[in-house]
Amino acid sequence: MSVVHERTAPRPLTRPPRRTPGPARRATMSGAWPYLLVAPAVLGMLYLLVYPLARAVLISFQDFGLRQLILGDAHFVGFDNYRTLLTDPRFWTVVRRTFLFMAVNVALIMVLSTLVALMIERLGRRWRTAVLSSLVLTWAMPVVAATTVFQWLFHSEFGIVNHVLTGLGFTSFEGYPWLAHGGAAFGILVTLVVWQSVPFAAITLYSALTTVPSELYEAARLDGASGFRIFRSVTLPIVRPIFMLVLSLEVIWTFRAFVQIWVMTRGGPGDATTILPVYAVQTALAQQRYDFGSAASMVTVVLMSGILVVYFRQMFRQEAEL
Repeated sequence: MSVVHERTAPRPLTRPPRRTPGPARRATMSGAWPYLLVAPAVLGMLYLLVYPLARAVLISFQDFGLRQLILGDAHFVGFDNYRTLLTDPRFWTVVRRTFLFMAVNVALIMVLSTLVALMIERLGRRWRTAVLSSLVLTWAMPVVAATTVFQWLFHSEFGIVNHVLTGLGFTSFEGYPWLAHGGAAFGILVTLVVWQSVPFAAITLYSALTTVPSELYEAARLDGASGFRIFRSVTLPIVRPIFMLVLSLEVIWTFRAFVQIWVMTRGGPGDATTILPVYAVQTALAQQRYDFGSAASMVTVVLMSGILVVYFRQMFRQEAEL
């Protein structure tokens, strides 16, 4: 008697069913995911921006010199540093010079950049590309490199400016020490800052001009409006938000101009080119009074913030009127 064994198929391996998160858990995960993505950037910003600012605020309320920097036994003195700073006549002279430096630079930058943007808009394709490329290359030049070039341009013995002026018959400029005279040094720094800032402002304003509909220009010309009237009544109202944004950025950048002044003149001759950022560094490094330097920096931040608040309020008011 034979036994027939039936071959049966192997039973498939089965896995336990995966648990899918419920609706509440999925909503929590999807809601937290964007915050997890931006967390590294936020933490980096807090460490690189907020922490130094908070540390500077803390030092401005302490007696913090070279000894305290080494030993770390600083103690609080309240508003004594600010009181000493605000009663210093040199400080208020520096504040007035800072506002003068900012006003001259911002006015020249906005006028020249607006004219350059209007010129680019009217150029042909090739010339427009050439001008925009030149502006980008100028803007990309490092600040220290540009400052060094200007130092050599106005060098008393080897500078090309003195060489050209002497060749044109102005013999009084032979060996003229530009950076040894306060007014000349101030004018050179204004020229340098304007030269470095116009490219960004001009390119940004040109981008805004391209958004103005051409039909508005045609209608204004049919009504007999002049070029200035078209710019004031048609172009400016449309590009005003970008114009105010560029103006605010230029106020910030010129108000805190430090590298150009420090590399070229270190605030000299005398105090002719000393503005608030340079004054803060001079106080902190030369006198080893980091508390006064921090207090000067905080006053600079407050003044700059006040200026920006005024500009933004004006911009929001104009937008509400439109």
